[in-house]
Amino acid sequence: MDLSPLCKFLWYTPGVRAERRDAAEHRQQVLAAATRLFGERGVEAVTMDEIAQAASVGKGTLYRRYADKGQLVLALMDACVQRLQDQVSAELRASSCSESAIGQLEAVLGCMVAWVEEHVSWLGVLSDHAAGPRRGAVHTGYLYGWMHGVVLHLLERAVATGDATIDDCVYTADALLALLDIDLYVFQRRERGYSPEQIQAGMRRLVRGLQAQ
Repeated sequence: MDLSPLCKFLWYTPGVRAERRDAAEHRQQVLAAATRLFGERGVEAVTMDEIAQAASVGKGTLYRRYADKGQLVLALMDACVQRLQDQVSAELRASSCSESAIGQLEAVLGCMVAWVEEHVSWLGVLSDHAAGPRRGAVHTGYLYGWMHGVVLHLLERAVATGDATIDDCVYTADALLALLDIDLYVFQRRERGYSPEQIQAGMRRLVRGLQAQ
């Protein structure tokens, strides 16, 4: 399989803007303080004011850089997102000659389930801050855009090779990723009692239902 059309999604990261030396130092102080406080008390319990105080920066400085805790969490998750991208990239390259697009899609979604499980509390904060005027912000961000791009590419490839019958690949990619919505995922884990393996198995069944008969 030629992975070149997919390369733009495998390492899809937000643009890095140039910043002054003092701004860079403040950013590092804020990220270090947030990392420490989140590790000590959990993401949900820490306030932005406490982060500003621990980082020895003014609240105005903090809020100019990160409008809310969701944006701060997203910045801290850059390295975590990169690990997910690396895992997905390795999975696709390893299976490029042996798996159909449907098989690859199952493996990729498995990587995503494991990643969501590992970052439940962080993703919960992102969801909490995507409310009101910001509702839908998660789905217009770079993380969701990257995930959707990978799933969409594999769905379109499955259609092109005759392995799947899908009328609208864009919608189908959204529908599959909706199964990883953090609120639904937490509900299924805590209230339904499903394990990550059971959730992954359910997603595999749905993906296989897309296969051409």
